[in-house]
Amino acid sequence: MKTLKNLMQGTAVAVLAVAAIAGFGTKAAEASQLSGDARASIPKDVQQIIVVDYKAMQGSPAAMQLKDRVLPPELKRLETALKTSGLKVDQDCETLAFAAFRAGTGTRIIGVAQGQFQNQAILANFAKQKTKPVMVRQMQVWPMGSAGMSVAFLNQTTMVFGDREAVKDALDARDGLQPNFLQNGDMMNEMAIVDSRPVWSLLDQKGTQTMMMSVMGDASQLADFGTVKSRMKSARYTMDFGNGVKFNMTVVMSDTTTASLAATVMKGVVMMKKSGGSPLEKSALDETTVDSNSGTLTVDYSSSDSQFAGLLSSPLFQQVTK
Repeated sequence: MKTLKNLMQGTAVAVLAVAAIAGFGTKAAEASQLSGDARASIPKDVQQIIVVDYKAMQGSPAAMQLKDRVLPPELKRLETALKTSGLKVDQDCETLAFAAFRAGTGTRIIGVAQGQFQNQAILANFAKQKTKPVMVRQMQVWPMGSAGMSVAFLNQTTMVFGDREAVKDALDARDGLQPNFLQNGDMMNEMAIVDSRPVWSLLDQKGTQTMMMSVMGDASQLADFGTVKSRMKSARYTMDFGNGVKFNMTVVMSDTTTASLAATVMKGVVMMKKSGGSPLEKSALDETTVDSNSGTLTVDYSSSDSQFAGLLSSPLFQQVTK
């Protein structure tokens, strides 16, 4: 689906060492962890989840510039709806998560915000604007502006937001009327590996396949990639801006042979990009290491802050973020 492709497009950028997923970044080395309430409000069948330290991001001009360039339209809509509804997101939000999950034959996106929210002041503002909530059992779901977005406050520190149906799904998950993220054993295990990082993401099998097809570009048409794609199981990645920019991705494959083949194909993609790149782009790709180990494909990238900033205006960056 176009929505999911756009959501994952930033991941392809990061893998090619020219950007970060969804444009989120920060020099702070704080962790982006989800509370039990937040996890319970995300439906079980997650295709991709992205979690960031939102408060620290506000203090990084470079991160904000990158976010404005590559944040997918669907996520921009959610963020804008929060800000225009009277919520003091920039001041109060500490952790922000977006999850694409399966619903029927398609996917929906739910946002989860954690922080210290002034709920009474927010509700007073809704009342002043004569905004009326929709009741979902005992929970009030508040419309946000004219964009069709809604928000529900689970407690003083956690809110869920998105299209009304996505919010209803979140409340159903939280209330036990449908399975939630806490019951997704595979992703819960993967989350324990990455959630100490300021930016992290998990993808299921289909999400991984979609991401890697975008990363590979024309190489995804090769017969070898067809073999690799069918044996991808999941993926996870993290970003850290504590000392320069560091990106680490792991793709779990079905066996060691396929992981080795995937690494070979990925190395070929990097070589192709280097052959037509500028000196700055070639230098950045030189800092990208592709390898395989124990049935996993690994991609690691690091650069200085100045290198990373220079890549924002490079032709390669423009190409892979179209």
